Amino acid sequence: MSERRLPGQLGWLWLTAVVVVLDQWTKALILNAFELYQRLELLPVLNLTLAYNKGAAFSFLADGGGWQRWFLAGLAMVISVAIVIWLARAAVTERLLGAGLALVLGGAIGNLWDRLAYGHVVDFIDVHWQQWHFPAFNVADSAITVGAALLILDMILGARRGDD
Repeated sequence: MSERRLPGQLGWLWLTAVVVVLDQWTKALILNAFELYQRLELLPVLNLTLAYNKGAAFSFLADGGGWQRWFLAGLAMVISVAIVIWLARAAVTERLLGAGLALVLGGAIGNLWDRLAYGHVVDFIDVHWQQWHFPAFNVADSAITVGAALLILDMILGARRGDD
């Protein structure tokens, strides 16, 4: 009996599912426990703070008047489909690429879910130094960042190996 495998790197979709579940679970915990902008200091440089982002990264387009919700949701859907196709077409040996794409996909779906359900993305991780605060983010954003780093690493390693 032969082992059935998903095409390309689709086997990494388990990681996508883990990111989406963890992202939505943590957001539900925060939404149930915090009022908007309520803060809980965890470390001198780290707070939990409920915030809503109607825009993209770093609140880009947040003041768009509402059209950005559907634009960003549509963009996330298109990118998600493109990533699934890329995963399916990736060589079985491209594990770093598969992991990176799966993380980006999980983050995109997690934030897409928020846009469709709430009209904004739920953020709650607040990293700061004294009075300076990095824009609040969430598990989905973290997965996108780590996934992008893995994709860059894959490109660098591929260039060193001489891959096209």
